[in-house]
Amino acid sequence: QVRLVESGGGLAQAGGSLTLSCTASGRIFKLHGMGWYRQAPGKQRELVAQGFNGRTPSYADFVKGRFTISRDNDKKTVSLQMNGLKAEDTAVYFCQAVITSYDDLMTRDYWGQGTQVSVSP
Repeated sequence: QVRLVESGGGLAQAGGSLTLSCTASGRIFKLHGMGWYRQAPGKQRELVAQGFNGRTPSYADFVKGRFTISRDNDKKTVSLQMNGLKAEDTAVYFCQAVITSYDDLMTRDYWGQGTQVSVSP
């Protein structure tokens, strides 16, 4: 089965940096794109950054100029370089991928289990 595993979450101070990484594995026929979402307590999940094949990465307005997404389709990885962290960046960050699986050749969104990012003021 397709799996997404995140790493790199942890604690940081305001103004600091963290790098999140995610690797997709399993019976992947085609990897179309990967990205990052986040969800803070009491809030709904929101898009942070996303990159699709052949397209310029997209970013939420609240992270532009601070975060950078990068992908490697051969390695099936995505990373998020987070600079200038703010307390309001505190959330569980989820890796997301759009994948066509060998299992049924259907294209779906897949999700990692999430990694906690905590930023102190």
